[in-house]
This record gives sequence, C-alpha cells and structure tokens, in this order.
Amino acid sequence: MKRIILAIIALLTCVSCSGQPNQVAKSEKVNSETNENKSKKDNAMNKIVIFFSHAGDNYAVGNIAVGNTKIVADYISELTGADQYEIVTHKYDGMAYNPLIKLAQEEANAGELPPYEGQAPDLSQYDTVFIGGPVWWGTYPQVMFTLFKNIDLAGKTVIPFTTHEGSGLASCVSDVKKAFPKATVTGAFSIYGHEVRSGKAKVEKWINSVVK
Repeated sequence: MKRIILAIIALLTCVSCSGQPNQVAKSEKVNSETNENKSKKDNAMNKIVIFFSHAGDNYAVGNIAVGNTKIVADYISELTGADQYEIVTHKYDGMAYNPLIKLAQEEANAGELPPYEGQAPDLSQYDTVFIGGPVWWGTYPQVMFTLFKNIDLAGKTVIPFTTHEGSGLASCVSDVKKAFPKATVTGAFSIYGHEVRSGKAKVEKWINSVVK
C-alpha cells in the first residue's frame, strides 16, 4: 500500500513538473507576440505622408474625382500604417488643365507661395516623413513650398515621391534637400499619373525597399 501511495505521489510530481515548462513556453510565446505587435504598431505610428494632390482636370487621365498623388498617399498609408496630412488649397478648384498649368508656371517664375488651408502639422512624434505631389514645371507645386517654410524636419528621414507624365522626379529631391538640409532625404520614387490606379504593386515594391 505504501509503495502504491509513493508511486502515485511520484507520478503526480512528474506531471506537475512536465506541465510547468509548457506553461512557461506558452507564456513566453504570448509575450513575444505581444511585443512584436506593439513594435509593429509603434513603427507604423512614427510615419506620416505629407502630400498635395490635384483632383479635377488632369493631363492623360481627364477629369478625376481623386487626384493621382492622393491615391499613392493612400497606398502608402495602407501599406505602412502612416498618418496623412494633405496640403489643401482652393486656388485651383474647377480650373481646366491649360489655364492651371499657365497659372502654375506664373507662380513658379515669381516664386509665389500660395496659402494653404488650416494649420501646419505637428511632426514631433514622427521619424519618417513621406512627401509627395505632382510635378508642375520641374518641381512640386508652389503651395507645397509654403508648407515647407512652416515645418521642421531636422533629424528625420524624408522620402520624396512624385506623380508625373514624363518628368520623373524632376528637381523635387534636390528642392526637398534644399528646404530641409538637416533631414536625411532618401528612397525617392516616381510613378506616372495614369498608372497609379493600377499601380499598387509598384508602390508596394518601392515601400518594401525603403521601409524596414
């Protein structure tokens, strides 16, 4: 009888001991997954897309309800979790393409800085800033440079992108570097405006090459 009792005690002890490592391993796995999810969330929250996009009459795509650059900005946010700040001005609302590009040329030649709606964003919580817009006369629209004068990107990673119909990046990268000399400007990307609606895969390939 005594031997049977001792055998039962020994068996229970073994079961208890064998169960503990499994419980610890399970706990460590949960903690690891929690930390990984938190890291992904924190990593996503430190990014923002700043962009200007022109809806309405556009070259090669006609009258569009959503601007080409807005579509790319939405891809970036979907793929990275980045916040958005859209530079908005109503100066160009309802303009046909030819009058628009003439006005844009006049603004560029005069170095005009058209006002934008609302306040400049607080960028203190962001480490990575995507900056995008169409190419108008060799660079970003002038309203974007208005905002550039009201934000500080020192110490941040800045990733320019453009939508265009043949200009590529034009002088946008050098102009961003000039505007933000204390930022790290890298990983620039350009895409044809007429391609953006079917170009998510191309944007995703770029994002995977610049965002770790």
